Amino acid sequence: MNDIKLLLVEDNVLNQKLIFLTLSKYGFQIDVANNGKEAVDKVKNKRYDIILMDLMMPVMDGLEATRIIRQREREWGQKNLIIGLTANTYDADRDKCINGGMDEYMAKPFDIEQFNQIVSSFGFKMSMV
Repeated sequence: MNDIKLLLVEDNVLNQKLIFLTLSKYGFQIDVANNGKEAVDKVKNKRYDIILMDLMMPVMDGLEATRIIRQREREWGQKNLIIGLTANTYDADRDKCINGGMDEYMAKPFDIEQFNQIVSSFGFKMSMV
């Protein structure tokens, strides 16, 4: 069993299920938030290693949620790996993620090989369960 705690922040139920099922095969401990506000609330109560953050969501978007989480990380002395998720593949969207405080960026649809490359570059190891 993988001990990596992952928060999936995604408002689209179909995307939630697809990503959840894909990552479950690798044993991640996964929680789901439907929007940025839920993500901020969950991060208050639990430490996550990785946060997959959709950019465009109702209530609070991914950039605002990331800004709040990064501010709290400085207070708590912890750091999460935050990967932005977006349907857009333009360089400007990647720049928006990185400049907004995210560590990396992925375009949808979710690609497990790209995800593995990203998390591996930050020192996380994935293995099938």
